[in-house]
Amino acid sequence: MSAIRLLVLGAVRQHGRAHGYQVRGDLEYWGAHEWSNAKPGSIYHALKQMAKQGLLHAHEIAPSTAGGPPRTEYELTDRGTEEYFALLREALVTYDQRGDVKTAAIGFMVDLPRAEAVALLKERTRRIGAWRSSVTEHYVPEDGPEQLGHIGEIMNMWVHTADSEAEWTRGLVERIEKGAYTFAGEGEPFAGLLADDAENPYAPG
Repeated sequence: MSAIRLLVLGAVRQHGRAHGYQVRGDLEYWGAHEWSNAKPGSIYHALKQMAKQGLLHAHEIAPSTAGGPPRTEYELTDRGTEEYFALLREALVTYDQRGDVKTAAIGFMVDLPRAEAVALLKERTRRIGAWRSSVTEHYVPEDGPEQLGHIGEIMNMWVHTADSEAEWTRGLVERIEKGAYTFAGEGEPFAGLLADDAENPYAPG
């Protein structure tokens, strides 16, 4: 899965309608340029591509008072909303060695009902355990990494990463079950959006 699709759809959805500069500003505000491929070129390309695919509706609005071409605002279509939630649900349960998809999913998990988010995260923990078991079929952690030469350090890192990820996910589930955060249908969610007139302190450069 490409994190950029989930990030862009999620950012547009939070605004209702958003132009490319707003989406870029929000993703930079969230630090996505540091942990994903959400660079300016890929953000604008994703917006145009998903509009062609019918996931976004492109609204052309008047040019700015400073002149220049009309600015395009994007809005999720029904298909785009379905795609967004499908990507979000899949990202919450999938375990791999990349952090971008997982990070994007955690950033948008409150768009789901609380019970569903908990169920998906518990499934994620189960899949982490299954993935760990597939590694330990070939590598016995108790025997140390040296059993496979220095390559054993790779599997040792995988096992430690899986254990840490599983522990963190269980802690997240516990916090959510105790009432942390505002999920879909529970009231006004936390809005981690950059105000239009605010300077982005996390922008690259």
